[in-house]
Amino acid sequence: MPRLLPLLLSTFRCTCVRALNKGEEKGGRKFYELRTVLPLLLLTFSPLLCAQQLPPVFSQTENDQAHRSPMVKTYLTPTRIVWQSDDSGEFIQNPGLLLKKSNGQVAVNDPKLLRLISTKEHKPGILLDFGKELHGGVKISMGIKPGKEPVKVRVRFGESAMEAMSDIGGEQNATNEHSLRDFVIEVPWLGSIEVGETGFRFVRIDLVDPDVNMPLYAVQAAFIYRDLDYLGSFESSDQRLNDIWLTGAYTVHLNMQDYLWDGIKRDRLVWVGDLHPEIMTVASVFGNNEVVPRSLDLARDQHPLPQWMNTISSYSMWWLIIHQQWYQNYGDLAYLKEQESYMIALLDQLETFIDENNSETLNGGRFLDWPTSPDPKAVHAGLQSMMILTFDAGSDMMRTLGKPMRQKKYAEVAVRLRKHIPEGNTTKQAGAMMALAGLADAKEVNRDILKKDGVQNMSTFYGYYMLEAMANAGDHAGAMDVIRQYWGGMLDLGATTFWEDFDINDSRNATPIDALVPTGKDDIHGDFGEFCYVGYRHSFCHGWASGPTAWLSQHVLGITLVDGGDAVRITPHLGDLDYAKGTYPTKHGLIRVTHFKTTSGKVESLVELPEGIKRVDLK
Repeated sequence: MPRLLPLLLSTFRCTCVRALNKGEEKGGRKFYELRTVLPLLLLTFSPLLCAQQLPPVFSQTENDQAHRSPMVKTYLTPTRIVWQSDDSGEFIQNPGLLLKKSNGQVAVNDPKLLRLISTKEHKPGILLDFGKELHGGVKISMGIKPGKEPVKVRVRFGESAMEAMSDIGGEQNATNEHSLRDFVIEVPWLGSIEVGETGFRFVRIDLVDPDVNMPLYAVQAAFIYRDLDYLGSFESSDQRLNDIWLTGAYTVHLNMQDYLWDGIKRDRLVWVGDLHPEIMTVASVFGNNEVVPRSLDLARDQHPLPQWMNTISSYSMWWLIIHQQWYQNYGDLAYLKEQESYMIALLDQLETFIDENNSETLNGGRFLDWPTSPDPKAVHAGLQSMMILTFDAGSDMMRTLGKPMRQKKYAEVAVRLRKHIPEGNTTKQAGAMMALAGLADAKEVNRDILKKDGVQNMSTFYGYYMLEAMANAGDHAGAMDVIRQYWGGMLDLGATTFWEDFDINDSRNATPIDALVPTGKDDIHGDFGEFCYVGYRHSFCHGWASGPTAWLSQHVLGITLVDGGDAVRITPHLGDLDYAKGTYPTKHGLIRVTHFKTTSGKVESLVELPEGIKRVDLK
């Protein structure tokens, strides 16, 4: 019974949570009562709920030492063959069989298989498309052949078709950094092998040795992901915006691994600055998921003070800002109190980097995003703005924690910092931050900087703050146009997740990522990139690029949680849309909204709030 009880309780917990999240309205009062009782049950049995057990042959010590994954695995079939080295049927026979669903179990009585046949002169290869960006690896299964020795194959993963066709160390910067994507393996006779842990959509397989006749039973993607419900939703009269919202949600979903990563191919790390847009998307789509506090705690513990998180001072500031916004959504005071001593020490450390002119003097990695890194004026303007936002957040959290003296102290620091106005900045990134911090007029920044040259000089990371600054300026319609053009530009090139960086100018003569590049056209993946993302090293699934998902939920659906998630402000902005509707997850259940324009152009709204949350007016 001691081993069975955790499983029963875990099953009960998952059933209850899933029921609450997916349809509390369907069960009416019963679900409300369950929601009232569930926290008490979880609190009582939480030690047992966490004690998922290994089989009884393992000791309790071995159970305690085990690291359990929150991931699931699903095997996917390729959607198409992009390329094969031979069309004659001499070296590649029955390739279409790979596109049929397989159970992954090889059989001794299956004579009709794909065959790869090599000679000294020709080593056949085939390029498969799995249709969507995935995280995981590939399972290769082989049937019976005359000799029982294994067969060597070369496997190449790619986020684009051209990356999967590339060679490590080539001119276009294909690498095996962070995750292996190009290697040789042996596939066993009448057996399977599963390899790879990276971000990919495309897989190329080539025979390595001559004089081999390989009967290939199946090639499947081993898709590794969290099995999560998309609690939040967005639908409008513009399908392009709908597609962008969902693509941003999926981008972050893939990066919700054991921790919340920046990218699934590269870097596969908890970068705290990257976390901010990601966490805003998590809140909009998945709600209060444990991967967020888990990742924030990891960052804190990996970087004891006086270290900056990830060696970057702005990333330590993002950690504080995230905590303030996470609390506003979910009101977990106990968790906030766990951070109190580190928060106070970090805020006090930040205060030492303000000079007599009220200007920030931060040391270490002075970084906003990569495009601004060569511009010290932009970096200073951005860091000055971030210091203000950080001390505003710190003051608010001290109020929540019942620390009135520190609340006042940090508010006064923010006032001091606003007395210094950085000069000479013309970048969209720093301009947006200045508008958000109140160092510049939002409407002037929008007119003179953000709207200049359309969506040129954007970045996928700080693009989120550009959208936020446009909203502050009241230009929601302009922000939606930016989303359509800039993030939509990636969709036009075949993206199924959003990229580490994107320059709209690079798309003018580019081939989509799901095709091989003909002569005279540009390779959008291999031919471009700067800083850390040159060529194929460029990540095509980067969580910091998900900003439009959170922005559309907050500003078009108009949903902003306040007061620890016990209240909500709903202020929709439809722009040129005829309607927008969707859901937003809260600790009390789902908020449901529908906004539509009447014939007079007035916006009417239907709002359903779960019990326990109240609607408040915009202050």
